[in-house]
Amino acid sequence: MRDEFTWGVATSAYQIEGGVAEDGRGETIWDRFTHTPGRVIDGATGDVACDHYHRWEEDVALMRELGVDGYRFSIAWARVLPEGTGDVNQAGVDFYDRLIDALLDAGITPYPTLYHWDLPQALEDGGGWRSRDTVGAFAEYADAITKRLGDRVSTWITHNEPWVAAFVGHLEGAHAPGLTDWGAALTAAHHLLVSHGEAAAVIRQNVPNSRVGIALDCRPSYPATDSAADAGAHRHFDGFRNRWFFDPVFGRGYPDDMVAAYRDRGRIGPGTPEFIQPGDMDLIGAPIDFLGINYYTSLPISAGADETEDTGIMPGVTVPDGFTEMGWPITPAALTGFLQRVHREYDPPSIFITENGASFSDGPGPEGTVDDQRRIDYLAAHVAAVAAAAESGVPVDGYFAWSLLDNLEWSLGFTQRFGLVWVDHDTGRRVPKASFDWYRERIAR
Repeated sequence: MRDEFTWGVATSAYQIEGGVAEDGRGETIWDRFTHTPGRVIDGATGDVACDHYHRWEEDVALMRELGVDGYRFSIAWARVLPEGTGDVNQAGVDFYDRLIDALLDAGITPYPTLYHWDLPQALEDGGGWRSRDTVGAFAEYADAITKRLGDRVSTWITHNEPWVAAFVGHLEGAHAPGLTDWGAALTAAHHLLVSHGEAAAVIRQNVPNSRVGIALDCRPSYPATDSAADAGAHRHFDGFRNRWFFDPVFGRGYPDDMVAAYRDRGRIGPGTPEFIQPGDMDLIGAPIDFLGINYYTSLPISAGADETEDTGIMPGVTVPDGFTEMGWPITPAALTGFLQRVHREYDPPSIFITENGASFSDGPGPEGTVDDQRRIDYLAAHVAAVAAAAESGVPVDGYFAWSLLDNLEWSLGFTQRFGLVWVDHDTGRRVPKASFDWYRERIAR
């Protein structure tokens, strides 16, 4: 690992904060989505979530005990600008003021993310990420929050996982706003990336000597068999899932093979897609100071499954390191390989693992402790995979475990637990797990 390596944990606003109707916070697409019957398992919502809005001091104390160097969290856009634009809600800014001051007092560097999927509903009512106006609104939001927090925060992440926001939210319909339309998904993806470029410029203007990056999720993949059909499907899946975002962020534009494939499949029309305006690709591809990579698993891809993560892994198929309770294969070696690939093909100046973790449902035993050895094994293997990449020359500068707390896992409600800290979702009680102790000891070493 590099000398200045950052060990951290990560969360997101809607998944942990609660307090959705307090102190002037506006409605978000996830408030609307979770309150729509049938959208979320067991009808769970983020109305309370982990109650971090009221228990943030307890959570900072847990992080201090854990010994992390950094805390990656997201700012709720609708707390700062309840309508997405317009007057700043000072009470919302004050919450993040207090949180950041407490983190700094604890020796923990804040790594805020501007957008982790919780678009103000007022902007969605005007077209959301399908509308170019939302790009300008995001720049306005970035301007407002960095002017107020930039005196103490120098590292900023613009977006978390724009692939998920665009495709799971606008194509699969499994996330807010719940649409199922290719045109909407590709338009939203483009506007998310353009807004990244717009916001990066605003941050650099408002915060001298700032570091700006974006957190991209990835799905490394491989052909399910040696057949030419599976090899072609794997190549297309990689473009759909990875290159459509990595390429433009690093100044390459959208990959030619994917543009051609999307035309052939009727996803876009002939010529330049109508959502691309002059200068967009330069904005998207402006240099970043670091790349955040969110990694959980890798997948085999077979013909006919090149635009889905339903990979056809059948019950009884052996995966050497098993599966998490999300049903994801545990494949730490693929993380090393993907980091090496990103270093080789895109050459970012710095990389942070901005999310990595596993869902296992272990809860308190008879003595009140949580023995989550499976999570310890997962984290240990993936930390070792990051170390292997670093030793091969990849400029990895930090690792953020997902997540500090058992939180609302989006449309899966409270059925999945990723936290180092177990949370009783009825009372809010926190119980550090065995993985919390393991991570604390690993950081200390």
